[in-house]
Amino acid sequence: MHEDHKTDRAPDGGPLAELGINPPVLLAPLAGITDLPFRRVVAGFGAGLVVSEMVASQEMVQAKPSMRAKARAELGLGEVRTAVQLAGRDAYWLSEAARMVADNGAEIIDINMGCPAKKVVGGMSGSALMREPDLALRLIEAVVSAVDVPVTLKTRLGWDDDSLNAAGLAVRAANAGVRMVTIHGRTRCQFYKGKADWAAIGNVVRACPVPVIANGDVTSRATARTALAQSGAAGVMIGRGAQGRPWLLAQVAADLFGYAPPEVPEAKALVALVSAHYEAILSFYGRELGLKTARKHLGWYSDAAHGSTVLRHKLLTATDPAEVLRLLPDALAPQQDLERAA
Repeated sequence: MHEDHKTDRAPDGGPLAELGINPPVLLAPLAGITDLPFRRVVAGFGAGLVVSEMVASQEMVQAKPSMRAKARAELGLGEVRTAVQLAGRDAYWLSEAARMVADNGAEIIDINMGCPAKKVVGGMSGSALMREPDLALRLIEAVVSAVDVPVTLKTRLGWDDDSLNAAGLAVRAANAGVRMVTIHGRTRCQFYKGKADWAAIGNVVRACPVPVIANGDVTSRATARTALAQSGAAGVMIGRGAQGRPWLLAQVAADLFGYAPPEVPEAKALVALVSAHYEAILSFYGRELGLKTARKHLGWYSDAAHGSTVLRHKLLTATDPAEVLRLLPDALAPQQDLERAA
């Protein structure tokens, strides 16, 4: 499934255009969420870039050939406007993984130095690298020298409030050849608590010679506008806000950057979109895992449509794909519409 719902793309140019990122509204990598079926839906509305779920570099390089083939399929290598995000703390494994995905069609390679998850930080990867900026720089240099495609970096503001070193790391990364930096406006120790500090991202913007993207709590057109105003960033990265609303990135591009607005699906068009996404999930994962994986997306679509909570429950507990597809028209109908029809 890959159907375009966007109208003609509009303004070109801007600091991200030479990276092929147009519009400057990006889909964040979210573990267990931004899989290939979901990225395709978001890309179909006109996102400037979609980023794969984070890939552990050593595990990917050492995987059996059959698992590597599976990884290639999951990462969507060769698909338009797709970046692959790699994590690790060893220059050899990171550079080998970068070379592997670049050879298989990745357009952009993103290095993860922002993930706060305990499992990742416990392995001294992700945001743990913000406590070791010299090692972080060596890893960046290794990846940049290994591939010809653009390399980008994603970090947080710092490890904690006493070590807000994102600006310094961003400058060193840019000098090493990184072409874009995305900053989540929290420290690692905040995890996802409190509010993202978009103004603090502005410190990185002012210091860094390459485009900076603002990330964190950008969940609507209004928050995207405020994040840009406070940070001065070249664009925004949206994660949770796109759950159940894969057209949000295109709406932000229209409102903030003058792109043509997307055709937001309603009624039968929404049912068709969700049905196609659901079937793509089942095809991608197989029936058993697909049924489980699809539930969260169905829940988000139902929530975004303000559907009936009773029908939402039926939708999420159904174990027969045919039953799910039968329930969708009513489950995605706004509650007031169902009440009027009763």
